[in-house]
Amino acid sequence: MNVQADYQVACQATQALPEQTDIEHWVATALELAGYQADDAELTVRIVDEEEGRSLNHDYRGKDYATNVLSFPFEAPIEMPIPLLGDLVICAKVVEREADEQQKPLMHHWTHMVIHGTLHLLGYDHIEDDEAEQMERIETEALARLEIPDPYQINH
Repeated sequence: MNVQADYQVACQATQALPEQTDIEHWVATALELAGYQADDAELTVRIVDEEEGRSLNHDYRGKDYATNVLSFPFEAPIEMPIPLLGDLVICAKVVEREADEQQKPLMHHWTHMVIHGTLHLLGYDHIEDDEAEQMERIETEALARLEIPDPYQINH
């Protein structure tokens, strides 16, 4: 599968950020395990600071705080044969803080957030228990394939 990411870094990160090739690999892994049928996929991944993350979360979800990942699926007004998935907006500071709080390697958490956001772009959600279980199963399978432990286990 060919994944093309428009990778935008719109903040000053204090710790390492993933490389574009890593993001594209993580997205391809998630798409494959989710049964994505097309040969190509395109998305934008924008890394933001807490101010932009909080503003977007407030505007689109009514929540006045920065969250780890926001997903904006592409919704064409008519059926169009283009492989555009949508946009992921990831707040670097939140990802760094969560990785530290959860005592896991930073790149493992970045991988999880990209996979999690990609599944949201495909329409997966975690509001209903059965949908959450399905989404978590795909996430843990994708992470295992990338040799990353299950993030939903209490002991990392």
